[in-house]
Amino acid sequence: MNILQPPNWAEPKGYANGTMAEVQVGSRIIFVGGQIGWNAQQEFETDNLAEQVGQTLRNIVDVLKEGGAGPEHITRMTWYVVDKKEYTSQLREIGKQYREVIGRHFPAMTAFEVAALIEDRARVEIEVTAVAPPSA
Repeated sequence: MNILQPPNWAEPKGYANGTMAEVQVGSRIIFVGGQIGWNAQQEFETDNLAEQVGQTLRNIVDVLKEGGAGPEHITRMTWYVVDKKEYTSQLREIGKQYREVIGRHFPAMTAFEVAALIEDRARVEIEVTAVAPPSA
């Protein structure tokens, strides 16, 4: 994946303005539907946003693994949060969770504040697109 960063733009913090993945014969595009901060049994273990982000990201990595991909193959993320102020007040903790699960890989990202998510206890929902290289 190549980061697309116009040379005269300020560096983004924690995301990329654009990404480009070279698609080769045998590459796979993976679309991960919106994941939320519950565990594999669809049970919430916390109502803390940053901790739900960590669980959500682990869920995404689990789905990617099923497609033969890892976090490094993510090209795009869309985040939906129910409270912008809660999100911005926990950016440091969210960043820590992100780096623990995804590492220092920062794809193109967009975030929206939404009125609600389908699951009442969900504080965040994230969907992902990834491009996995050809299988060995």
